[in-house]
Amino acid sequence: MFAAGEASKLGAEVIILEKKPMPGIKLRITGKGRCNLTNIAPIPEFIARFGENGKFLRQAFHSFFSPDVARIFKEMGVDIQTERGGRVFPNGNDAPAVAEALVNWTKQQGVTILTDSPVMELLTEENKIIGVRTDKKDFFADRIILTTGGASYPVTGSKGDGYQFAKTLGHTIIPIRPALVPLEVKGDIAERLDKLHLKNINARIFTDGKKTDEKFGELFFRKGTLAGPIILSLSRKIVDQINRKEKNIILTIDLKPALDNKKLDARLLRELQANQNTPLVTILGSLLPKQLIDYCLEQIKIPPDKLGNQITADERKKLRLWLKDFPMEITGYRPFKEAIITQGGVNTKEINPKTMESKLISGLYIAGELLDINGDTGGYNLQASFSTGWLAGHSAAVSCLNK
Repeated sequence: MFAAGEASKLGAEVIILEKKPMPGIKLRITGKGRCNLTNIAPIPEFIARFGENGKFLRQAFHSFFSPDVARIFKEMGVDIQTERGGRVFPNGNDAPAVAEALVNWTKQQGVTILTDSPVMELLTEENKIIGVRTDKKDFFADRIILTTGGASYPVTGSKGDGYQFAKTLGHTIIPIRPALVPLEVKGDIAERLDKLHLKNINARIFTDGKKTDEKFGELFFRKGTLAGPIILSLSRKIVDQINRKEKNIILTIDLKPALDNKKLDARLLRELQANQNTPLVTILGSLLPKQLIDYCLEQIKIPPDKLGNQITADERKKLRLWLKDFPMEITGYRPFKEAIITQGGVNTKEINPKTMESKLISGLYIAGELLDINGDTGGYNLQASFSTGWLAGHSAAVSCLNK
């Protein structure tokens, strides 16, 4: 819709061919229905959030970035607010309303939206795009913008069709896999701790004893899995580690990152001395969420009814080490239907980053999640879709009108 609206605004005649009964279905559920539109982070931080392929987005971000998104949504009547971590949300936290505002804006720019119109094939002649074939008829056009989305949340219509279209025309598809996805852990810990939220903790990933990643923030246990912002971000690397058959992937949680070992030991000593005749299970209530206490005691193997003045120095050390290093073994990840975005996609080396035009097929533009770009959670991925979509629409229209 950003691509179509910008192209139409410049004077091109634009049609959106929408597979589903309404456009923007995935946008209507994004951010758990709240719609994290973008982030106020500067461009260098944005690029860093996309890892090694982030530099591909530099031109798109410099052409159309978060202030532009905020401006356009305000023009649509969507007021925005900035929350912790620089995340930008609509004031009403209403993703469906955002999608509807975007649909209306797109139509106001003069775009024709044809729903229930799945594309079956892209039509070319001598490596030049000439149109598309739908299940009803052929549409001929000078420029085609492919923005079918990735393979996550397939119920919304994103079933990976675009990858096949691009592959058929000769594009290289980096193998797709789920990203920003909940993780599975060994044993029954995730079931036992279901609905537990842990905030302001530090999570580290070790593979065969070597630290490979680290994030600070919030995680939670949900439906037998590990989820939450930092888990979703960590999952981008972990999914690839699992697919490479790497062994012994351990997630360790520092529950008290604000305290080093010396300060935490002093805190524990104070708690035990102040509660000399109190059972340890009760003392831990000031240190841990209630739901985590029994599991902690099982792991450190200290009887719950042992009194504060009975805890030995060695037992205090066991507790301290566990609070700083609460381990879980990662065994897998959830499928595409539970992933927020897709890793992999059209090789960015085959796309012109200044225009989003294919280097292989003249007149074909590819934008959004179809590209091999994926970023952290926090509004980064929607901004990348908006930026690459806008740039594709702008470039296609200018190219077409100036021919």
